[in-house]
Amino acid sequence: QVQLVESGGGLVQAGGSLRLSCAASGTTISSNVMGWYRQAPRKQRELVAAITSDSSTNYADSVKGRFTISRDNTKNTVYLQMNSLKPEDTAVYYCNARRYRGNVRTLDAWGQGTLVTVSS
Repeated sequence: QVQLVESGGGLVQAGGSLRLSCAASGTTISSNVMGWYRQAPRKQRELVAAITSDSSTNYADSVKGRFTISRDNTKNTVYLQMNSLKPEDTAVYYCNARRYRGNVRTLDAWGQGTLVTVSS
């Protein structure tokens, strides 16, 4: 059974930083596409950043240059370093693990989410 446990959320002032962690069990993160998504009140969930099994990364335009996704395979943990935070970054942040076999998604697991609140 795959479990993803996020941590590191909290309240921070605009311009501050936070680092989110996603500890995985039941799956090997280096074999997956690992992503961070967020959902703000009354908005759809959106992709923030992702890292593939070959370490390619992609970011939402709104966070490029401010957020960095990384992983530590020895700890089976994915991180999201968030700098220069803005009030519009306020959301619940979710960790996601996906795996594909060809065009078929064979894994799609979510964490419970961690709340990030950025005050102005």
